Amino acid sequence: MTKILYVEDNEDNVYMLSRRLKRKGFDIVIAVDGEQGVEMASTEKPDLILMDLSLPKMDGWTATKHIKSNEDLKSIPIIALSAHAMEEHKQRALDSGCNDYDTKPVDINRLLSKISKQLGNEND
Repeated sequence: MTKILYVEDNEDNVYMLSRRLKRKGFDIVIAVDGEQGVEMASTEKPDLILMDLSLPKMDGWTATKHIKSNEDLKSIPIIALSAHAMEEHKQRALDSGCNDYDTKPVDINRLLSKISKQLGNEND
């Protein structure tokens, strides 16, 4: 089963998106701040990370840089999720090491397509 680490501090977002992804067959593990996200990337070894950018303790941009600077973790694809829809936010996420970017509120079909692409299942 594909494991996704979802790094998100908003309980409503966690509840809504994790339930939808679980119904699609994903194993979801949750981190509630950037520091925990970095730690869990190492301990959980997820297949993909969904990274909120506005997080407590350590923001998503910084957490992504930490993950991508770790030789054992740098190949894990990271999709940034943010309510910030401005092009500069997207570019900053990509510059920090994110592999893709999606906006909130999440369009589940669009996100599933991006997840599939990052996992190399583009024909799903």
